[in-house]
Amino acid sequence: MSRNYDLIALGGGSGGLAVAEQAAQLGKRVAVIEANRLGGTCVNQGCVPKKVMWYAAHLAEAARDGAAFGVRADVQGFDWSALVAGRDRYVANINDYWDGYASQQGIERIAGLGRLVDANTVEVAGTRYSADHIVIATGGRPLVPRLPGAELGIDSDGFFALKQQPRRVAVIGGGYIGVELAGVLRALGSKVTLVALEQRLLWAFDPMIGETLAENLGEAGVRLHLGFEVAALERHEDGIRLRPKAGKPLCGFDTVIWAVGRVANTSGLGLDAAGVAMNPNGTIATDDLQQTNVAGIYAIGDVTGREPLTPVAIAAGRRLARRLFGGEVGLTLDYRDVPTVVFAHPPVARVGLTEPEAQARYGDDLTVYETRFRPMRYALNDRGPTTAMKLVCAGPQERVVGIHLIGDGVDEMLQGFAVALKMGATKADLDATVAIHPTASEELVTLRDPVRRPASQGVRRGEREVAAA
Repeated sequence: MSRNYDLIALGGGSGGLAVAEQAAQLGKRVAVIEANRLGGTCVNQGCVPKKVMWYAAHLAEAARDGAAFGVRADVQGFDWSALVAGRDRYVANINDYWDGYASQQGIERIAGLGRLVDANTVEVAGTRYSADHIVIATGGRPLVPRLPGAELGIDSDGFFALKQQPRRVAVIGGGYIGVELAGVLRALGSKVTLVALEQRLLWAFDPMIGETLAENLGEAGVRLHLGFEVAALERHEDGIRLRPKAGKPLCGFDTVIWAVGRVANTSGLGLDAAGVAMNPNGTIATDDLQQTNVAGIYAIGDVTGREPLTPVAIAAGRRLARRLFGGEVGLTLDYRDVPTVVFAHPPVARVGLTEPEAQARYGDDLTVYETRFRPMRYALNDRGPTTAMKLVCAGPQERVVGIHLIGDGVDEMLQGFAVALKMGATKADLDATVAIHPTASEELVTLRDPVRRPASQGVRRGEREVAAA
């Protein structure tokens, strides 16, 4: 095995594999250092296993709704162990694929934990490897706060290690991970309580999203406790108890899941030895070229704290390799208007500016369109989750600067609308598009002209209320 390379990637997740793959395809000698299975968080404890379980929950919901449509499904319960076994086989197949593909591409796999010795050297288990370019792509890990009894809870990694379905669950955290796990568990039959420090779920999203999501989760049977600051976890005869800093405790849980965020995986990397600068929040500081303050050392993906999404890490890694070895000197990743989806029940999708962000940027020169309705999927059911949509438009041409969606199918419909937003589409462009009927997505191209708000409110708003089918 060679100990000298053109590029070494510290981390075999989405970003590390992307930069290594692209560099290898450009004819460079490449190594990836990874202590665990290839694929990183996304493949092993994130996007992929989460989406498998989301599909299981989605099918469970469909089976319950079938009778109203005349579908006489004989549902005999839910087998958690069967789902986990199938999920783990699927993930293992992806691991096997990456092992074989990396070898075929000529990427050398170095198993272990890498530590920077200097700007061009990495040490793994006492052996040193050198490269002209070193890319830090070690991702992040779940955050568990330092509170009394915190060890009584598990994190999102622990969730994917569960061999039996928890029956009485408290999920702590109202962000991506918290609402996704709460929705999956509730749909599969667990009794779920979701607590969050913030007064609104998905606080970084448009307010409409958090408000509608809370309504939908509540109707699905998830108990919500917002503005709840956990002071400690305690073991009692009736189960685990959540003690708040103020108010009454929440009692009787057999499982508590911490979903309060993630932190960058920088511990033990030797960043001090190489002189790599950090941000105050513990992420690695980089410029628009993924360059750290040390020449020849780069960082991509979640470890940088910039849009911690798998496709972003992949895009950044590929562009970095093409810039370093493919002659595309000015190639960078545009971090603006990155679309994202939360696989809640139903899913959430957004791209561009929220209404408050757009208000801060454009002031009164803003137009907002909204719609709320129950989709045809629930036409024959007594109840079903609300779909809500918002277009945020700016300037006299009403350029679309934000799209915010919650409801069945929005995870799939956003991709095309994100292209339109990125290309500078206006409300008139959407209006000129013939609708596909009957679909939920047609609402985005059929919203009628806005109704002006009072001037003191500063935003013109078009609203459309669609009656339940």
